[in-house]
Amino acid sequence: MTRIRVALVDDQALFRAGVRMLIESQPDLEFAGEAGDGMQAVALVERARPDVVLMDVRMPLLDGIQATERILAEADRAGRTPPRVLVLTTFDLDENAARAIRAGASGFVLKDADPGFLLAAIRTVHQGNAVIAATATRELFAHVGRGSGRRPAPAAWSELTAREREIFALAAKGLSNSEIAASEFLSEATVKTHVSRILAKLGLRDRVQLVVFAYEHELPG
Repeated sequence: MTRIRVALVDDQALFRAGVRMLIESQPDLEFAGEAGDGMQAVALVERARPDVVLMDVRMPLLDGIQATERILAEADRAGRTPPRVLVLTTFDLDENAARAIRAGASGFVLKDADPGFLLAAIRTVHQGNAVIAATATRELFAHVGRGSGRRPAPAAWSELTAREREIFALAAKGLSNSEIAASEFLSEATVKTHVSRILAKLGLRDRVQLVVFAYEHELPG
């Protein structure tokens, strides 16, 4: 069995110790290392090449948002698959969580979440899915008041077919693949294929980024 390599970035040593013990207790997970600030995080990812990074947003030297941007940018420059970044935050509707999602994170988890939820979140983002629901993402962006100044749709939007735009609008509203399939009288496999093509055409990694894309541009959803 290939284990999921997980790195942890947080400036609280006691919290890191607890999460490390939790990860090491799982047969399908491997602890890939830890860092206490954003600068160390960038070096850790370069060295250890984890599959998933648990990233605190508030840290000295370089915060989790800046660290996420650097990690993903360096992976892109090197032509390698970037790790999935799962943001750790202390409260819901956190503006920093919204900024981290814009920077490329695949979701966020509260630091006081149940250990079982954190483990499930790690496995979920590793599979290429988002941890937080699209509806929660929209609520988060609305709460932090970043809806002003929306930009026109980029050229890539014109590459989507009429059907893909329909699927895009439903996905941006938070509907799951099964819900979209039921409403559009399609198979779930067909919807999954459409969503994958939409993400590829728009250069997005997951459904959370799809919601951000819809929210920040003049698009339905």
